[in-house]
Parts: sequence; structure tokens; C-alpha cells
Amino acid sequence: MKASPYLVFNGNCIEAIALYEKAFGTKATYCQYKDAPSSEHFPITPETAEFVMHGVLPIGKESIYLCDTTPDQPSAFGNGSFACVEFDNAEAVKAAFEILKDGGKVFCEAQETFWNNCYAELEDKFGLKWTLMIECTCTEECATGNNPNCTCQGCRCKENASEGKPSC
Repeated sequence: MKASPYLVFNGNCIEAIALYEKAFGTKATYCQYKDAPSSEHFPITPETAEFVMHGVLPIGKESIYLCDTTPDQPSAFGNGSFACVEFDNAEAVKAAFEILKDGGKVFCEAQETFWNNCYAELEDKFGLKWTLMIECTCTEECATGNNPNCTCQGCRCKENASEGKPSC
């Protein structure tokens, strides 16, 4: 089982997909409303024909799903929701951050924190909030101080390892 976010845009999903493809170095697939049969309950209009009906944006081993809503049902991203992407290294975090912050609002610059070697928060120009960070790779090597890429400075890795419990 897995859970994946499904992001709903207001007619600008193709523009969002282009930004996210660039930020995450990936390629999305999608179908548009014009690709679906029109029906009485779901008429395809010239205004909505180019909207994204369903899109898949692979990021690493997971995917984010995306689509546009119709103008009669506008959507807004929640104030307390963030999409989180974990990267292998700080350079990748910083590169994605630089792309996503264009036209958006920065909450936390890409930087080292007490819990992660590179962490950032922002809202992109579409109103989607992102948390970007290095993936937690806490292992026995991390708990013993032998993993220079450990991102779990704030967790209880050392205590857990010394007690034979699972790491972070």
C-alpha cells in the first residue's frame, strides 16, 4: 500500500507540470479533457479542452498525481498542507529550491538545520507549499557517527542503536 498526493489546479496544471519537471528532473505523463468523451454530466468545452484530466509526475520511486478542476469548482491548496520531497544530497535540494521559488514565497531558505543537513520550505507561484530536504538515511553507521551523510541529528538514533531498537 502507498499514499500519493493528488494536486488539483485551476486551469494551469500544464504550466505547473513544466515547472515541476524542471525542478525534479523528471517527465510527467497526462491526458487532457479533450481526450475524454464528452457526456451530459461532463461536457468538454473550448474553455476546458486543454485542461489536464489526469497527470502522473514521477519523483524518485513515488509519484504525484495532478489535474485541473473545472471553472465552476475552483480549488485552493490548504494552508496547513505541504508536499514533501526528499533528495539524496544538498545540491539537489538547493537546485529544486531555486527553480520552485521563482514567483513564489520563501519560508525557509535551503540550509542546514539542527535536524537535517539541507532543508527548505516555500510556496510556489501556484500556491502549493513544498518542504524539500535530504532523505533521512539514519542507519547503524549514522548512530555510531560513521555516516557523514546522516540527516537525523535531531532524532534518537544513538539511543535507539545502543538499545538495539530500530533507527529513525
